[in-house]
Amino acid sequence: MKNRKRNITMIAVLVFVCAAVALNWSYNKRWGTPDAEMVQAEDEEMLLANADFAKKVPASAAEYFAEARLTRQVSRDEALQLLQTAATAETASQETIDGAMNAISAMATTSMKEAQIENLLIAKDFDDCVVYIGNDTVTVAVPAPMEGLTEEAVARITDIICSETEYRAAQLSIIEVRA
Repeated sequence: MKNRKRNITMIAVLVFVCAAVALNWSYNKRWGTPDAEMVQAEDEEMLLANADFAKKVPASAAEYFAEARLTRQVSRDEALQLLQTAATAETASQETIDGAMNAISAMATTSMKEAQIENLLIAKDFDDCVVYIGNDTVTVAVPAPMEGLTEEAVARITDIICSETEYRAAQLSIIEVRA
């Protein structure tokens, strides 16, 4: 009885595998062989797309920081616009308006704190930096030599963050940007 069940199972699996192979073969045959001109055109498009992507990737640390600041500002502007739209909507309740105004105020405070920390880090011998303050973390991107940041540099960053915010060192994330 066991051999019979095993044999039936093996035959069923073999039939399914053969059916899959046949379907795959008929599917591929329907599409025909690749056209050489089409393959070349697709390859050229991929090369152009890769070149465009390489142009968008920052080539230096200075470009990285400029791009990071711009991205941060654009996302904040979009969030601010949404909050202002919510606060000025005719159907907005007082609770919605108060919440939007509080969020706008918090965003402005966070932006000022980030700018203040960036200025302090630049004053402490960092060429450039970008600071992101989130709900539970502070992320700092600073330029770093190939061997990485020294313990002294990390201590300076940590000291500034902890003295200017309520965050602890455990909530700090330092990103080393190498040129």
